[in-house]
Amino acid sequence: MVILQTLLAFIVVIGILVTVHEFGHYWVAQRLGVKILRFSIGFGKPLWSRRFGVDKTEFVIAAIPLGGYVKMLDEHEGEVSKKDLPRAFNQQSLKVRTAIVVAGPLFNFLFAIVAYTAMSMVGVTGIKALVNDVTPQSVAEQAGFMPGDAIVSVNEQPVKSWERVIQSTLHQLLDNKNEVSYSVQDERGYQRDLSLNLTDFTIDDIVDKQFFNKLGIQLFPAILGDIIPNSAASISGLQTGDKVIALDKKPIEDWRAWALYVSQHPGKEIHAEIERNHQIVELTLIPDNVNSKGRMGVYANYRPEFVFERYGLFDALIQGVSNTWEYSVLTLRVMVKMLTLQVSYQHISGPISIAEYAGKSAQIGLSAFLSFLGLVSVSLGVINLLPIPLLDGGHLLLFLIEWLKGSPVTENTEYFLQRIGLTLLFGLMGLAIFNDLERLFS
Repeated sequence: MVILQTLLAFIVVIGILVTVHEFGHYWVAQRLGVKILRFSIGFGKPLWSRRFGVDKTEFVIAAIPLGGYVKMLDEHEGEVSKKDLPRAFNQQSLKVRTAIVVAGPLFNFLFAIVAYTAMSMVGVTGIKALVNDVTPQSVAEQAGFMPGDAIVSVNEQPVKSWERVIQSTLHQLLDNKNEVSYSVQDERGYQRDLSLNLTDFTIDDIVDKQFFNKLGIQLFPAILGDIIPNSAASISGLQTGDKVIALDKKPIEDWRAWALYVSQHPGKEIHAEIERNHQIVELTLIPDNVNSKGRMGVYANYRPEFVFERYGLFDALIQGVSNTWEYSVLTLRVMVKMLTLQVSYQHISGPISIAEYAGKSAQIGLSAFLSFLGLVSVSLGVINLLPIPLLDGGHLLLFLIEWLKGSPVTENTEYFLQRIGLTLLFGLMGLAIFNDLERLFS
């Protein structure tokens, strides 16, 4: 069922975003008088095909759902009758052709605004930017963070959730800034300003979700709460308030690491190092075997605090425009960092990762799914504007050359550039799929 749901969510996401992109080309071309021959969602063998309208435009859903295209009447792709010649794409002015090409990415950005606006109206739930624990001698401790601190602003910009904190910090790293300012409020309500040194941090730390580990802030510390009587935890001698430091000599960074390790060792002995009353206690744990998964029978000592933000239509629209702009700039800046080898190429994701995240966001709820739709739509818009032949940005590059030299590039030149573009796209897709498979089997 999980695989089926993931596949269905992937098809829905790709189907919506490709349709939006191609509809942008289609709608503007039709309004500007260009004849549309085919509107295809997907590539390869048609699964469904119908003809509509005065021009008998063929609408197709094809077998490979990894893109789409709008085929327009064009002398470069076949003979055109004298009657239809004024409606051929290649016969249009430079302004008209530019408008048609730009329309695809533009519709992706407009859709992202709609998705983010709807998300803000539905409401966004995030984890409150609350420091649960601080690792001794860590960067966070040196900066002055203390357990119980709530981060209220980053560089004087108000924040409520950890997502906003991370996003604001990422912008500092992209700007090559060495420091970021945080305002925190302690449990008594007193506010103070802290400065965090980013010298040893990289963008990869955030993308790899290692930011908190490197910072030394524990959102979900492995501190034990209530223990179930006669459970494996009780029999092993664990006590409420114990903090798990290491299991079988492997450091345990948070509650999830503890739970995962226990789950993977049903019925097996685990050597545990526990911090109890500021002393290290060594215990032997034997998790119960429950459906082939290890269980200790203990609860966490914390309950995550959540923040919920919901806006009316006007404010939600402002949020939609702001998020679309911010993520567009962020996507472009990360791409530049990748090209300059400041960010690892391993973060390039392909269809497998998109399918995985689509399935997870659909399981979380409507707000998360809308956020994912908006993010992928922004990425699709930005990528298509890159000056790579075969992409919309490649066509715009050719139009720019045509405008500068006063005439179109020759067919041989265009064909040569298209081959280069095809090679780049195949290489990029191959790298993305390789990264997907490496993540899947690692």
